[in-house]
Amino acid sequence: MTSMKDREEGFERMFVLDEELRFKATARRNRLLGLWAAEKLGKSGPDAEAYAKEVVVSDFEEAGDDDVFRKVRKDFDAAGVDQSDHQIRRTMEELMAQAVESVKNS
Repeated sequence: MTSMKDREEGFERMFVLDEELRFKATARRNRLLGLWAAEKLGKSGPDAEAYAKEVVVSDFEEAGDDDVFRKVRKDFDAAGVDQSDHQIRRTMEELMAQAVESVKNS
């Protein structure tokens, strides 16, 4: 019976660790996305950093990535930045892969 309890606790620890890594990677991805979008919007320096923080915060509106996508899409539309939905989502995916690697290596 002890081995089953040990296995259960081990799975719970793995789940918690996976969720922590996913949270860190998502936050890192959102910051990178914010910096990418800021560049497209013509922002640099402190303005780009501030915008990246806005993108990170936008992720707390609802579960999933749609809130982050909508923020960037809305800001691009307002500024007349020509990026397709596909390009934004593809960039989100590419930056997530980069963020996951970064979190794993830190």
